[in-house]
Amino acid sequence: MIDQLLYFIARALVGFLQALPLGLVARLGQAGGALAYWLDARHRRVAVRNLARCFDREKTPAEIRALARENFRRLGENYACAVKTASMSAGELAGRMRVIGLEKLLREGQGGAPVSRVIAIGHFGNFELFARAVQLIPGHQGATTYRALRQPGLNRVLLSLRERSGCLFFERRLDGAALRAAFGRKNIILGLFSDQHAGDLGMRLPFFGHECSTTKAPAVFALRYELPLHTAFCFRERSGHWRIEVGDEIPTRENDQPRSVAAIMLDVNRAFEDAVRRDPANWFWVHNRWKPGRNKAPAPDPAPASELELRETGDGG
Repeated sequence: MIDQLLYFIARALVGFLQALPLGLVARLGQAGGALAYWLDARHRRVAVRNLARCFDREKTPAEIRALARENFRRLGENYACAVKTASMSAGELAGRMRVIGLEKLLREGQGGAPVSRVIAIGHFGNFELFARAVQLIPGHQGATTYRALRQPGLNRVLLSLRERSGCLFFERRLDGAALRAAFGRKNIILGLFSDQHAGDLGMRLPFFGHECSTTKAPAVFALRYELPLHTAFCFRERSGHWRIEVGDEIPTRENDQPRSVAAIMLDVNRAFEDAVRRDPANWFWVHNRWKPGRNKAPAPDPAPASELELRETGDGG
C-alpha cells in the first residue's frame, strides 16, 4: 500500500516537472534545495564536515557553510532538471548541453573498427546527462550500473526516466553476467560511478589527502577487456545549461605491462579532485565519502571480472 502511494506521488511529481519549462524547473529545484539545507540537518552536517576536511586550509568556516548552502541549491536544481531533461528530445537538449572532448571517444581501433571504452564518471552537475551524451557517439551503445532503490515503486519510476535515454542499465548486485555478455555483442561506452564509498571491498586510497574506500571497477574492466579508460565530468555553466568534459585517456599499461589497479585508480582520484576544485559546489558533498573501513591499505589486484566488480562501484548512481 505504501509502495503504491509512493509510486503515484512520484509519478505525479515527474509529470508536473516535465510539463514546466526547464528554466522554471531549475528555479524550483534551487528553492527546494535551499529549503532542504535548513530542514535536513543530517546531510547538512555531512556536507559541512566533508567540505571542511578538504578545504580547511583554504577556506574559512563561513566560506565552507556558504559552499554547503550553494551545494544544496545545486543538488535541488540537478535533481529537478534531471527529471525534466529525461523527457527532452536531442534537439531540445542541443542548446542546453554541450560535450567537450567527444573526439577522444570517436577514435577508432585497428582496421577502423569502433572501440568500446570505460568512463569513470561521478556525481557532478546533472549527471544523468552522461547517458544522453553517449547518443552523440555513432556506432556505440551506452551502458552503466545502478543500485536499485529499496522501494520497488520508486525504482520503477527512476528506471522509466533513465531508460528513455537508450542507455543499458545493469543492477550492480545482480546483472554482472549480463553486463559482461553485452561487451561481446555491442560497442559499449560503459560509465561507472567512481566517486563514492565502495565499502570494505574497495581499495583504501587517498582522495583530497585523506584515505577512503575507492572502487576498483573502472580499472578492472579496462584491464580485463583491454579497453581505453577515460574520465568525464558534468559542469553547470549556468542555470539549466551544462557542459560535459571528457578527460584524456588514463594509461592502463606501462613499459608494455599492465599497471596496477591501485595506480590506475589513483590517477582517477586525482582527476576527480581537479574537477571538484574547479567548482566545489558542483559535487555531491552530502555523501559520506570518507567512511572508515577495515582495509587499511590497497588490497591486492582482483581476479578477472566478477559480480564483485559491480558491487564495488559505490552506494549511489
